[in-house]
Amino acid sequence: MAGAALLMAAATVGASGLTRLLPLGAFAAAFLTSLVLRGPRLDPLDLLAALLVLGGLGFRIVREQVTARQLAWQRNTIAALHAGSERLADARDADAIIRAGIGILDRLQVAPNLAFVAYRQGTPHILAAKGAFEPFLERPIHPSDNNSRSVQADHWVAEEALTLLKKPQRRHYHVAPVYGRASNHLGVLIITRNTTEPFDDAEKSVVASFARLLGAQLGQWNAIRDLRDANDLTLRSLGAALEHRDDDTGGHTGRVVNLSVRLARRLGWDEDQVKALRWGAYLHDLGKLAIPDAVLHKRGALDTDERRVIQTHTTIGYDMLQDLHFLPAETLDLVRYHHERWDGTGYPSGLRGQNIPDTARLFTIVDVFDALTNARPYKPAWTRDRAVSEIRLQAGRQFDPQYVEAFLRMMAEHDEAHLVV
Repeated sequence: MAGAALLMAAATVGASGLTRLLPLGAFAAAFLTSLVLRGPRLDPLDLLAALLVLGGLGFRIVREQVTARQLAWQRNTIAALHAGSERLADARDADAIIRAGIGILDRLQVAPNLAFVAYRQGTPHILAAKGAFEPFLERPIHPSDNNSRSVQADHWVAEEALTLLKKPQRRHYHVAPVYGRASNHLGVLIITRNTTEPFDDAEKSVVASFARLLGAQLGQWNAIRDLRDANDLTLRSLGAALEHRDDDTGGHTGRVVNLSVRLARRLGWDEDQVKALRWGAYLHDLGKLAIPDAVLHKRGALDTDERRVIQTHTTIGYDMLQDLHFLPAETLDLVRYHHERWDGTGYPSGLRGQNIPDTARLFTIVDVFDALTNARPYKPAWTRDRAVSEIRLQAGRQFDPQYVEAFLRMMAEHDEAHLVV
């Protein structure tokens, strides 16, 4: 009977469900039958077989439970990382990346209490949190003893953050630093739980891997942000340089940039559209670099040939920007088409109505308003009221009527705000 039990145990290695319990059931039935037929005396071999079968099956069941937990952990990790990677890819700024990251860590179910601490103007803040840390979201962390220790030390930041929780909530904790490109320190992850079981090596390894993923994503976003800031500064500087070339309109670029961005945001444009508009506003008169001074600075009205020359600045500017591949199409559209008219009588292409790109349709209203209210070589400055009346009159002729309506509301609200002040 002992040998049969061992053979059955060997035969069911790797089995699942009720099959793995077959040796135990068969042996129990045989053992009970032998007691009935032979009496209560136990043969040593039968006792040894019982111990072997029970011990082996017990070991196998425990091992399978451990394996099942490991597989469940791995499946949960993969599912969390898969869902989280999509959220990370969709994140449009650092705060969204951090929130998505904490969401991934929460789905991993490593710990119920999570916090990501990073620095704002040199002071650590809890920028994302789950569980017991949530009431302290956006809270700055200061030394509790007013010590002058460096706030950049992870162990100090972690200690101060942990004191925000009650002791049972932080019975076990783990801290993982987050680094970006070139070992640039970006923050620290803090996880805690109130169970008696400490964090094992597998859990710490997953958290460390996740910290590297989060750091890489934040580092990449920071690099893109720095590049965008550099691009914006470069284009702003170029716009300022254009004003020195066309200094009769001093301050024109800054004014039209600010006013057009305000109007775009009022219309609900997203930040990518606003950025494209802003860059186009910086560069809209770039082509005037190629216009002769005799035409650009002429006092009085231009003749037909001179007007034809000045009108080429739109296509010249557009051509000059072709090698700047980071510029979006909406920026180039503004540079080329900001002198088109709603009724189709503008230049350079005679586009009409909705065929004129959005950025150009919006910007032309602001550009004309600023030209009217500021002195030019060929005209004195108009009053604000007179310029507003002209913009209203040109709705449906020179300008998009809907954009004119939004512009007029914005100007009226601005005037009302000044009256209140």
